[in-house]
This record gives sequence, structure tokens and C-alpha cells, in this order.
Amino acid sequence: MNHRTALGALHIGALFFGLTGVFGKLASAAPSIIVFGRAAFAVLALGLFARLAGSAWRPLQAQDWRRLALGGVLLAGHWVSFFIAVKVGGVAIATLGFASFPAFTVILEGLLFRERIRSNELLLVVLVSIGLVLVTPDFDLASEATAGLLWALLSGLLFSLLSLTNRAGGGRIPAVQAALCQNLVVALCLLPVAAPSLAEVPAIDWLWIGLLGVFCTGVAHSLFVASLAVIKARTAAVVFALEPVYGITMAWLLFAETPTPRMLLGGALIILAIVASSRLAASAEPRKAAAGQS
Repeated sequence: MNHRTALGALHIGALFFGLTGVFGKLASAAPSIIVFGRAAFAVLALGLFARLAGSAWRPLQAQDWRRLALGGVLLAGHWVSFFIAVKVGGVAIATLGFASFPAFTVILEGLLFRERIRSNELLLVVLVSIGLVLVTPDFDLASEATAGLLWALLSGLLFSLLSLTNRAGGGRIPAVQAALCQNLVVALCLLPVAAPSLAEVPAIDWLWIGLLGVFCTGVAHSLFVASLAVIKARTAAVVFALEPVYGITMAWLLFAETPTPRMLLGGALIILAIVASSRLAASAEPRKAAAGQS
């Protein structure tokens, strides 16, 4: 894979991730069933990718299993809350609310890892907060938009905790292996809840859920991992900041979820904050390395 094809793979992966909310809205099944099916199909897709790519599997210790189990539980909660947000508030609000997770990560890293919050990270939190205020048309807890945003924020918080859990593992476990194990945990967690209603799920819903699991999870994650062998992480972060753009555009075309100018401004602030933060973080890495060598 050369640089051009890797960049194309990244954009395809971001598009698939952006379609998550769209497929979730197309499926009429309950969020618990959608998440169970997505995880089950993702396990199959990731297993096939690992076999074709000849990925090396690392023997897992007891602490690895505990961390992967915790990650799987957090991933299950993240997905369930996200799809509830989609059902309640719509794709645009759910996607933009979830996009707040970098701000949660900044705050939680400062609390859990006792890392000093830099000025650019504080700016990220401020911009994301302003963006979320603009995204929500009102703050009436009885309104669907506000309820959807709150569920989306919970989804972003849980994803942030998942990211920090994976970070605590120090990258010891290969990304595809970790993703496969965590998706397996998700499927096992949701099976008792989803099992009684599986027979009643319409066939068309299985199509949307299958696309979610195979393309929006297995293929998207595999493209992301494969492209990182060629593309720098900061470039990948910028490309994946386009995920809400893809999701909102498709929801606009398919469901006539026309975003208001205020929502567009809020979304632009959130995306700008993510891109700027990833750029500043990337530029800080060479300075850290140089300081460590001096």
C-alpha cells in the first residue's frame, strides 16, 4: 500500500464510520439488538481480515483479559447509548454529540493520569463546549433534541474511557486482536438482552446490521490499521475528523434531516477543534523527542 492508496483507504474508513448512525436509523430494531448484531458481524469480519493479513496473535495474560473485558463493556455502553441518541435525536445530533469525546479525553487524562492540561487542550474543550451549545436548539429536557444530545454525550464519555483503557494497555496487544476480543465481549454482554427478540427482527434489519458490523466496524477498523503503516497518525486524525461530515451529509440526503445554520456552525467548531488539536499534538511530539535527547 502506497501513500495515495493509504489515504484513500483512510477516507473510505472515515466514510464507513460516518455511516454508522445512518444504518442505525435505517434499522428498526432496538439498540441492544443492533449492537449485538454489529458486534457479532464485526467479530467475523475482523477474524477474516486477521487470517488474510496473517496477523500475529499475542498470548494474553490475565491482566490483558481483564482490560479487554472492561474495554468490551465500555464499547457496548458506547454503542448502545449512541444508537439510542440516533433513535431519539437524529443522526446529526448523535454524531456531533459523540464527536465531543476528545474533550472528555483531555479532562480525563488530566484526572486519571495526572497530566497537565495544556492551553491548546483547554481551547479544545472550550470550542467543543461552544459547539455543543450551538448544536442543541434548546435545553428542554423533555425535547427529543436535548435527550438525544445527552445520550450522545454519554456515548462520547464512554468512548473516551475506552480509549484511555486501551492506552493503559500500552499498545501491547495488536489493534485487530484487541478489537476482535472487545467485540466478542460486546456480543456476549448483549446476547441475554437481545436473544428473546432475535427471531422477530425483520430481514431488512439484518441487512443494515450486517453492513454495520462488516463495513462500519470490521472493514473500517482494518482500513484504519492498515493505512497507519504508511500514513502518519496526525494525518489519520484529521481525516477521521471528517466522520461527522459524512454522517450528517448522508442523513441530510436520506432522511431530510436538514441541519440548521446554528447546528452547522456548532459542528464546524467541533470539527475545527478536533483538527487543530490533532495538529498541535502532532507538532509537540518532535519537540518532546528533541528535549529527551538533549
